[in-house]
Amino acid sequence: MKIQESGENYLEAILMIREEKGTVRSIDVAHHLEFSKPSVSRAMSLLRENGYIHMDKDGLITLTDSGYAVASRIYERHQLLTQWLTKLGVSPEVAAADACRLEHDLSDETFQKLKEHISGAQHFMQS
Repeated sequence: MKIQESGENYLEAILMIREEKGTVRSIDVAHHLEFSKPSVSRAMSLLRENGYIHMDKDGLITLTDSGYAVASRIYERHQLLTQWLTKLGVSPEVAAADACRLEHDLSDETFQKLKEHISGAQHFMQS
């Protein structure tokens, strides 16, 4: 099943919060994304129904294997694109915002080639 961009953003946020804080609740996601609690609650219900997250009786959110796969793919894209744009001279704020838009629309093939190109360029510059 293809997940929508908004779902990818939620899953990426859950992964980032978990890495930062260790645990994730809906309120953490709402604060991180600056969304209303009702919007996040609805999104969490949809992600749970589609098998991307699990929420325990205490409200702690964990990613399922499929949720983690989506979140880590998007997070990797975000990090690489942000770093690359910053190295090109784009301000960190604009680079992060642009990376957030680009990360969802690039094909896997294009991202892989960008990744190879950036890695090769970094290796060349370090030599």
